[in-house]
Amino acid sequence: MKISILLPYKENYSMEYAGAVSIFVSGVNEFSKFNRNIKVYGNTDYPKKLSKNYVNIPFQKKYFQSSSKVYVNNFINLEKERKSDIIEIHNRPSYLKYFSYFKKKIVFYFHNDPLSMNGSISVKERYFILNKCNKIIFNSEWTKNRFFKDLDKFYLNSEKIEIIYQSTSKKKINLHKKEKIITFVGKLNKSKGYDLFGKAIIKILNEFKDWRSVVFGDEPREKINFYHERLINMGYQSNNNVLKTFNKSSIAVACSKWDEPFGRASLEASSRGCAVIISNKGGLPETITDGIILKKLNSISIYKEIKNLILNKKKLLKLQKNSLNNFYLDNKYSSSLIDNYRYKLFKNSINKNKKLKILHVTNFNVRHNGRLFYNTGRRINNGLLKLGHTVQTLSDRDTISQERKIIDIYGSKSLNLKLLELVGNFTPDLIVIGHADQISVDTLYLIKKFYPSISISQWFLDKMDDKKWLNNKKRFINKLECIDASFCTTHPSSINFKTRKNIFFIPNPVDETFENLNIYSNKFYKYDLFFALSHGVHRGTLKKGKNDNREFFLQNLLNKNSEIRFNLLGINNNQPIWAENFRRELSKSKMALNLSQGEPLKFYSSDRLAQLVGNGILTFIDIKTKLNKLFSNKEVVFYKNVKDLSKKINFFKNSHNLRNRIAQNGMKKYHKYMNSTIVASYIINKTLNINKSKKYFWENK
Repeated sequence: MKISILLPYKENYSMEYAGAVSIFVSGVNEFSKFNRNIKVYGNTDYPKKLSKNYVNIPFQKKYFQSSSKVYVNNFINLEKERKSDIIEIHNRPSYLKYFSYFKKKIVFYFHNDPLSMNGSISVKERYFILNKCNKIIFNSEWTKNRFFKDLDKFYLNSEKIEIIYQSTSKKKINLHKKEKIITFVGKLNKSKGYDLFGKAIIKILNEFKDWRSVVFGDEPREKINFYHERLINMGYQSNNNVLKTFNKSSIAVACSKWDEPFGRASLEASSRGCAVIISNKGGLPETITDGIILKKLNSISIYKEIKNLILNKKKLLKLQKNSLNNFYLDNKYSSSLIDNYRYKLFKNSINKNKKLKILHVTNFNVRHNGRLFYNTGRRINNGLLKLGHTVQTLSDRDTISQERKIIDIYGSKSLNLKLLELVGNFTPDLIVIGHADQISVDTLYLIKKFYPSISISQWFLDKMDDKKWLNNKKRFINKLECIDASFCTTHPSSINFKTRKNIFFIPNPVDETFENLNIYSNKFYKYDLFFALSHGVHRGTLKKGKNDNREFFLQNLLNKNSEIRFNLLGINNNQPIWAENFRRELSKSKMALNLSQGEPLKFYSSDRLAQLVGNGILTFIDIKTKLNKLFSNKEVVFYKNVKDLSKKINFFKNSHNLRNRIAQNGMKKYHKYMNSTIVASYIINKTLNINKSKKYFWENK
């Protein structure tokens, strides 16, 4: 893996005058497992470079042309020759526009406040960065929060986003050899709080004759001078010299007035076992594990905290010990985080043995007040929960119903925005979609772009073929290209798909909490045969003037069997029934007919099959469905036509023991091999491409 790192123009990657970005880059690269394939690009006139893998970009400023543009274009020309896999750009968001058509993995590092930098100030610019970059690294939580000001929450927890703190070397320090030194490192200006420190330190040095203060930094634009014989101003020094002084120092102060995005001085002081005093500004509190955060930022407060540490030696030593022992932001640690995202940019995977976070999007029918509670969406959801996964639900039809408005007549815009917000907040490992037609393909592609490790699958129950049910097929294939696996209750071999890759059959699952009537054990039956028909579950009532092939079949059956007591619901103006009313009526019958609309297709049935066989009632099934590959004649009864069905109904009407034994066998078979937990497990395993050796009952049938 080739990696190119582009430093900001004028960032001196040198021993003599290294900036914070250069120090960080050279420090973490030393521990990177990709070290041999990393090139650092920049521009400096200083001869002593921080590492051997540095390349100085040839640069000659041209009149009437941006220096940044010349600098970046020169880098791009070099990059065309090198052909890196990853380009990491540090702290100049304005550079990204020059990479608009550059087909490489782009990583951007923010070391400063994004809202103060050209190229990331506006919302539009930050959305451009989100879309352009494969990874965006922030040096603190504060910096990240600044970037996301006024942006959609969907992006906040995107896998593109990561916080990797700046780091430093780690060294064993003998705290008992610490000297009575108080340090200040940074620009000697008011923004850094040097004016406050200066006033406080003069008072301290006048009061404690055995203490001294060492200051590192300069500021040619702002002159703030303090004089004392034990206040030593070292001016600008190399990072190594600063660290050597921190090794000896007892106390370090970083009292910035401005919101520092991070704060390297307090980080390095902490790593050397100093007792650190900082202001509560920007990302400064994130630089230390133990220290003193000033409640009030003024010279008196700084003076009091320093004096308290000098007088309270136990507190001073405790802070030093905790600061040293709890320090973890060393270069090796940060380098491992960086290498981890580099690896994931090319091979992204989740721990497939862990319990998953699953977002299940389907119609949970909340608005129907329990009428449609017993549905397949809830069965699959129960299975996901029984497997021990964490499941967040989104009821698409309920959301659409609630969110319709003039500017969103169909409620689909609100639904898609709600899904994105859920993904941003919940960050699932897997999204399972069931019949959620209003979830757009664009939304799913957006999720894939910003959360690439999220897998997406869909399940589909409606009948599909190339004739009467062509629209159902279109609904199903609409999302095929942007999801990882699809599942349907019509066997894929019965459908003319362009490709059957990652399309799998699933049976309508049963659930022990839903299908538990054990009808075979009943002592009294009011009817011989049960059948229920509807013109749509959401409608709830019959459509006037509508009929289908099932009604003609049933009328023919009625005409041939005057001695049979039928309990036929949903025909002849006898309205369909639901929920407990359905279960109650089902329990009154000895036998039931499973009959679906249209011509039989391999394995297809409505979820009535699960409700019938799963509740332990003898069930008649058309042999042309080929469900005899899943059930035997000892578990259900297959028929060829109306005449054959009539004969078998009359036979089993009075064959009580045989009828009940077959019904019980069918129920046991269904619950053992095709229950909600097994079907949910199948959906997960096929979507995530795991447990490949596991065989399911219905496979290869």
